[in-house]
Amino acid sequence: MLAHTGKRLTTRITDHVQEKLQVAADIVGATLNQFVVQAALEKAERVIESESTIVLTRRESLRLLEVIENPPPRNEKFLQAQARYLRTNHAGSTAKRRV
Repeated sequence: MLAHTGKRLTTRITDHVQEKLQVAADIVGATLNQFVVQAALEKAERVIESESTIVLTRRESLRLLEVIENPPPRNEKFLQAQARYLRTNHAGSTAKRRV
């Protein structure tokens, strides 16, 4: 009985690319398909990690903590934006919050 392996991914590549991928797959002892899937998965993990992580210097991280602990006073532009947000997002609500 065959195991269910999941979805199929199909792509077109040049002979040169296929030959290069096959050589690499042979070196690590994998099938071409296994090699391509593993390489794509590793690349996807790197992209996701790099796009979901913010790296701050020590100085930047200390400044961020300072602003979180001691936020600056709300200026007029902030208060106007907050009021606009509350009007837009709570227009149908019977109980409106006061700013």
